[in-house]
Amino acid sequence: MRLLLVEDDLKLARALQRGLQREGYAVDVSRNGDEALLQTDVYDYDAVVLDVMLPGRDGFSVCRAMRQREHWAPVLMLTARDDISDRIQGLDAGADDYLVKPFDFGELLARLRALIRRGPTERPSVVTVGDLQIDPAKRIVMRADEEVELTPREFALLEFLAKHAGEVVSRAKLLEHVWDEHYSGSTNVVDVYVGYLRKKLELPDGPRLIKTVRGVGFMLEAE
Repeated sequence: MRLLLVEDDLKLARALQRGLQREGYAVDVSRNGDEALLQTDVYDYDAVVLDVMLPGRDGFSVCRAMRQREHWAPVLMLTARDDISDRIQGLDAGADDYLVKPFDFGELLARLRALIRRGPTERPSVVTVGDLQIDPAKRIVMRADEEVELTPREFALLEFLAKHAGEVVSRAKLLEHVWDEHYSGSTNVVDVYVGYLRKKLELPDGPRLIKTVRGVGFMLEAE
């Protein structure tokens, strides 16, 4: 297994590298964010151990850039701060796990083993379909570089359709995932909210972004 360790503290980096190598890992070390991104562009790592506090580009920015470049290696972020806001920011940037310094080396190994077992999975922090961009963390929708204001329900519906772009999604499935178990009204509510989205996202004389598949449901498809 090949790991990338991104840590600017030379003493800690060397200690972690030696410990990981003793466990049988091949370990590359980067001292800053830009160097780390160059490494991930070249090598297909099994996991990345990424410090948050780096000179220049911080760990959050590095993780976000990795996902934007479609590098899906599991990321374990290290930080000296135990703020909940930092954990949220790291996870929203695309990290898979979080470990607060100082930590036990055995726990680091256990977390890495768990991440490597799961393997890389595609999970972009921003969902893109054609010229449509959806940022679930910031709750921002952009269409052709213009921000579109949506209600929470509209956002949830669009996000679910975007995650299944190119697939036909039934009304029943949309009700199950976007509404809750207490909803007992008609499935027509889905059509109503699709109509709201069309008014906000589509031009009156332009092509359909959300297509109706008669008798089945809806499909989000980029032209």
